[in-house]
Amino acid sequence: MEYHIKEAAAKVGLPTHTLRYYEQQGLLPFIKRDENGNRIFSESDIEWLEFIICLRKTDIALLELRKIVELTQEGDDTIGLRKQIFEKHREKMMEKQRELDAAFRKVETKIDYYDKLEQKYQEELSSKA
Repeated sequence: MEYHIKEAAAKVGLPTHTLRYYEQQGLLPFIKRDENGNRIFSESDIEWLEFIICLRKTDIALLELRKIVELTQEGDDTIGLRKQIFEKHREKMMEKQRELDAAFRKVETKIDYYDKLEQKYQEELSSKA
C-alpha cells in the first residue's frame, strides 16, 4: 500500500511538517515521489518512521539517526558500525533509566510521606469530633 504525506503523517501520528523536516535532515532518503513530485510512502517507509519515532522517544540525536541512515545506505559492510551506535545509545538509555528510577523512588517517598500526613490529619479530625 502507498500513502501520500497526509496519510502517512496520520498513520504514524506526526504532523506533515515533521515528516518534511525528517526528510530534509536526511532521515528519509528512501521516500519515492510520484510524477507530480508528491512524496509516496510505502509500508516499509511507515515502519521506518515508526522506528524513528520510537528512537526519538529515547532522545536519540538526529545526528545519530542520520549516521545510521548513511551507514545503512553504504551497505552491509557497516553493520558493525551501526550496532556500535545502538550499543552506545543503549548505554545512554540505561543511564537515563537509572536516573528516572531514582527520581521515581523520591516521588514515591514523598507520596508515602503525604499519605502519613493525611492519615494523621484525618485521625486528629476524628478525635476532635
